[in-house]
Amino acid sequence: MKLLTFAIPCYNSEGYMRKCIESLLPGGEDVEIVIVDDGSKDGTAAIADAYAAKYPTIVKAVHQENGGHGEAVNTGLANATGLYFKVVDSDDWVNPEAYAKVLRTLKTLVHEQQVVDMMICNYVYEKQGAVHKKVMRYKTAFPRDKVFGWGDVRFLHKGQYILMHSVIYRTKLLVDCGLKLPKHTFYVDNIFVFDPLPYVKNMYYLDVNFYRYFIGRSDQSVNEQVMIGRIDQQIRVTKMLIDTMSEYFSRPMNPKLRNYMINYVDIIMCVSSILLIKSGTEENLQKKAELWEYLKRKSPKLYRRIWWGILGRTMNLPGKSGRKISVAAYKVAQKVIGFN
Repeated sequence: MKLLTFAIPCYNSEGYMRKCIESLLPGGEDVEIVIVDDGSKDGTAAIADAYAAKYPTIVKAVHQENGGHGEAVNTGLANATGLYFKVVDSDDWVNPEAYAKVLRTLKTLVHEQQVVDMMICNYVYEKQGAVHKKVMRYKTAFPRDKVFGWGDVRFLHKGQYILMHSVIYRTKLLVDCGLKLPKHTFYVDNIFVFDPLPYVKNMYYLDVNFYRYFIGRSDQSVNEQVMIGRIDQQIRVTKMLIDTMSEYFSRPMNPKLRNYMINYVDIIMCVSSILLIKSGTEENLQKKAELWEYLKRKSPKLYRRIWWGILGRTMNLPGKSGRKISVAAYKVAQKVIGFN
C-alpha cells in the first residue's frame, strides 16, 4: 500500500499541470499520483498518459467524461490505494522541503501505529502580482508536532479555516463516511473538507508551508466575477453545507467542533450573500433572501446563531446604503485575510 495518494483533477490544464506533477514526483514510491483528466479538450490527456508511461509505479492516468471538479475528486478517491489522500489542483504545487517533512512525519506516525484521521499543514496564497505572500498558519489554534483531538483545539479566528489546501485525510475515513461530491458543481472543496469532520477523532498539525495555492488567472473558479457568474452553484454548495450542519446540529458533538462547523457555515453564508449583493440584480437580491429563508426553515437554531452573529447582521443591513456597508466590510476582510 502507498503511504499517500494525490489526486489531481485536470480540465484543459496543459499550460500548468506539469509544474504540479513535477512538484509531487519527489515523493517517489511512497506516493501515488492519480491524474484525473475530466474530459479535457486540449493536450491534458496526452500529458497525463506520458507521465503514467514514464512513472508507471507512481503515476496513474484516469480519463473520464466531463463531470466537474467534484466528480474528478470522486474518481481520484475511487482509484486511491494510499493510506492517506490529498487533492492538489492542477494549477497549484507543493513546497519540496515541507513535502519531505510531511512524508517523514506520516511514515513515523504509521510506524508508531498512530494512524491519525487528518493532518493539517499551512498553505500559501501564491497571488499573482502580490509582493508579500499570505500564509495561512494554524499554530495559534492547534498543538504542534503531536497527536491531538478536538478537545485540544484552541481558538480558530475568522478566516482561519481548514481548507482543502491544508488538509490530508485518511483515505478509509473518506470512504467510510460516504463522501460523494456533486457533479458539474464548482466550490465543492468546501463539502470535501466539511462533511467528514465529525468522523475525525485524532489529528496532527505540522507547522510547514506545504501547499502553494495559486490565485490570479482570470478564468479561475475563485475569480470574483466568475463566482458571480456561477452563483447558482455557490448557492447549491451553501445549501448542502446547511443540510449537513442541520443534521449534525442535534447530534452529540464536541463543542469546539460544533462551533467550528457553525462558523464555517457562517463564512460561506457571508461569501454567498456578498456575491449576490455585488451582482447588482434584483433577481439575485431575491436569491439572497431565499437563501436566508432556506437556512431558517432547515434549522431555526442554526439560523439564530448565524443571523445574530457579527457576519449575519453585517450581511443583512437594510436598503441600498446597508448593502454598500456590507460590501465595504467584506472588502476589509478580503484585505486582512488575503482570499480571492
